[in-house]
Amino acid sequence: MRKSFKLDEIDCANCAQKLEDAIVKIEGVESARVNFMTQKLTLTAADDVFDDVLERVVRLTADIEPDCEILR
Repeated sequence: MRKSFKLDEIDCANCAQKLEDAIVKIEGVESARVNFMTQKLTLTAADDVFDDVLERVVRLTADIEPDCEILR
């Protein structure tokens, strides 16, 4: 399953890259793309684990970029 989410308050392209690099390392993530210009996260994971993977991505985002929020 592939879904896109709006990112609120991602501050710079470097922060977006740092976040993307960390997200792709999460178990279950097939691919992830953080686009600073569009303020968007595109996440791909298997259908049966997508919700669990998304929760891990949300927690990781809060740890790496506390001001950034994934809007669902």
